[in-house]
Amino acid sequence: MGLTGKHLISGQWVESEARFASAPAHGPSHEFCAGTPALVGRACEAAEEAFLSYGWSSAQDRAAFLNAVADEIEARGAEITEIGTQETGLPEARLQGERGRTTGQLRLFAEHILKGDYLDRRHDTALPDRAPLPRPDLKMVQRPIGPVAVFGASNFPLAFSTAGGDTAAALAAGCPVVVKGHPAHPGTGEIVAQAIAAAIQSCGVHPGVFSLIQSDTQDVGSSLVQHPLIRAVGFTGSLAGGRALFDLCAARPDPIPFFGELGSVNPMFVLPGAMAARGAEMGAGWAASLTMGAGQFCTNPGIAVVLPDHDSFVGAAEAALGEVDGQTMLTDGIADAFRNGVERIAEGAQEIIGTRSDGRAARPYLFRISAKDWMDNPTLQEEVFGPLGIVVMVQDAEEMAQIARSLEGQLTCTLHMDTSDTVAAQALMPLLERKAGRVLVNGFPTGVEVSDAMVHGGPYPASTNFGATSVGTLAIRRFLRPVCYQNVPDVLLPDGAFPSV
Repeated sequence: MGLTGKHLISGQWVESEARFASAPAHGPSHEFCAGTPALVGRACEAAEEAFLSYGWSSAQDRAAFLNAVADEIEARGAEITEIGTQETGLPEARLQGERGRTTGQLRLFAEHILKGDYLDRRHDTALPDRAPLPRPDLKMVQRPIGPVAVFGASNFPLAFSTAGGDTAAALAAGCPVVVKGHPAHPGTGEIVAQAIAAAIQSCGVHPGVFSLIQSDTQDVGSSLVQHPLIRAVGFTGSLAGGRALFDLCAARPDPIPFFGELGSVNPMFVLPGAMAARGAEMGAGWAASLTMGAGQFCTNPGIAVVLPDHDSFVGAAEAALGEVDGQTMLTDGIADAFRNGVERIAEGAQEIIGTRSDGRAARPYLFRISAKDWMDNPTLQEEVFGPLGIVVMVQDAEEMAQIARSLEGQLTCTLHMDTSDTVAAQALMPLLERKAGRVLVNGFPTGVEVSDAMVHGGPYPASTNFGATSVGTLAIRRFLRPVCYQNVPDVLLPDGAFPSV
């Protein structure tokens, strides 16, 4: 059907008076309707109406719907790639791979809910003859919480946006979704919404189960998280933007959970045995990880903590970064923020390599600093979203441990080690485990496997809820709550909740 520039609200493509224009990296700009609080209200009311049926639908029906969404996205693959590359500047191969991840996680959640383990079923049978008091029949199962708000992410126009992980998890749980589209890729978002609308129609699902509202202003997002029918929020983005929305959720008359994934510096700790054995190899690998996708990943390993005798590591990283040309960043705003971040780091650290770029292009930077100076300047721990790395030089294992203790919450922490480093690694592990949602050994954190065991989250400020993940099947638990049924007849229980009774 091509781009309409409209919002999708409960199965209808809706216009609004205000407009905004997309700002693509290349290709034509398109005009889109800008949302309003009134449209947010319509979408939320439709989602609440849909919840009365969708929240009580069977896992089989929801799995069929998720698979249908995946099919419809694949059917629009060429169209999605064309507009996605124009809007974001990402290469075709990246968009094609991300589309595969998006459809893959939809299908993964479909498979997951059919297994039923996510329900965490518990049953205490009645004990009518127990003394001194009888026990009633008690059944507990996880149930969907209601309409969920999802914010599209700038750096993942597919996997973390309109039909991304938050949306897939919420729909799998039985929760209708209202998406606030990201203004950096509104065309991509609309075509994916068209795919969801087609799946809704083919599966006979209530159309209020999904709505997309486009906007380039903050009022729509604020209205969405404060709407009384919204029961939770999924967000991937900046610390400042996420914290503002988190505060709005907490300030509501009925506070709701805000599941914000806000990024981190993802430090690596390079131990001496590994450095001696393969310092140059690790340095080159670090450079590749730093510059993948112009460094626009929340798992970008921005900090390398190294002991003396690190010349091979730093030299290889410097050489590899020097060969990387300027890369197109996702938006002008992200490119400006990257340059501001470079200037902030340059005030406290020594530059090894770097070339200033203008416009949407970014070239990599590498800095070095002593452990003491790094710990004395907390601003150096703040994420710079882009291809920038800092080498933090420590004198001994104790100073390396001090760095670990001083860290804020992280999405990931990495250990590079050999067998000779085992004792040192064992000493660091209790510290790193407390700081991060994922701990790696001998790898680079850029890239997140979508699976049952994955955790993409961590203590604040990496995320606003350290007990959650935004990637992997455990993500569904964010949109469920336990309900106990006491002496409830089987006919009144949710479909499939207790198939053995």
